[in-house]
Amino acid sequence: MLDTLLNFLRNPPKDTNLSPADGRIALAALLVRVARADDQYDPTEVAAILEVLKTRYDLSTEQAQALQSEAEALEAKAPDTVRFTRAIKDAVPYEDRRTVVQAMWHVALADGQRDHMEDRLIRMVVNFLGVSDKDSALCRQKVLAQLSA
Repeated sequence: MLDTLLNFLRNPPKDTNLSPADGRIALAALLVRVARADDQYDPTEVAAILEVLKTRYDLSTEQAQALQSEAEALEAKAPDTVRFTRAIKDAVPYEDRRTVVQAMWHVALADGQRDHMEDRLIRMVVNFLGVSDKDSALCRQKVLAQLSA
């Protein structure tokens, strides 16, 4: 499955969308990429990714861990973020892309620090996803409120 998704990301066909399973792995890999953007893969970020996957896809802990493991492997081999994110954009409606942005902020802020490398990656991905800066800021504020509650 990872080889198929990697091929899709490297050479996206013009008329084919990601399958739901590939979409899950792509989103999980994007979250891993955000967590690794500051060259630290902090345990709180790992836990935040698991939480997002469990909640978003109604997975057990074991299923979320398996998906995260696949995502870590995909992220390490995936092409540049532009093509990677374009595949997600093409597969996910705008409203759901806002929840993707919220998930990225959740992972980036899970360690209690706002890192400029993670910020930069999220700003770039938000642009590639076609989500407005205003919506991204609202997503960040919502996550900050949840984390401080």
